[in-house]
Amino acid sequence: MSSNLHPYVVFLPSEHKIKVLSAIFGSKAAVDILKFSLSQGISNKIYQGDLVKKSTFSNKTVIKNLKSLTKLRILTEKMEKTERNGRITWVKAYQLSSAGKWFALLLAEEKELSDKEKAEIFQSLFRAYLRWAKDLSQKLNMDKKMLERVFTEEMQRTRVHKT
Repeated sequence: MSSNLHPYVVFLPSEHKIKVLSAIFGSKAAVDILKFSLSQGISNKIYQGDLVKKSTFSNKTVIKNLKSLTKLRILTEKMEKTERNGRITWVKAYQLSSAGKWFALLLAEEKELSDKEKAEIFQSLFRAYLRWAKDLSQKLNMDKKMLERVFTEEMQRTRVHKT
């Protein structure tokens, strides 16, 4: 088997991981919302109106999925005041949460991401992993200095191998 494999890491909220996975991968509309978010830029806002225009799904289906993804904290929702044709209106803006970005990235092709986005993703992943390792080491009553020592050793070993 000669296929390229890419490691994916997703941090799931332990209290409702099945609901999250079902909401996203059990609905083509939810997957399309995540793909649309990627196409707009992983950290950019998306608007319900734009999503409905680009989607093959009804307004009702889009709204239902936006509400579900917001409730599960995959998306964050904010109201924004805009002015159109001299009238002030309020529109809902959505953004991928930090967890939502990980789910969206499962759907991304590596070539679709800029080096800057890849670096930001890696930094975020590394930070999340370090927090997890720190919390676990505290639960196991491990000395934090030991983790620092291992990190330093590995970083120095990397430098030695590069030269």
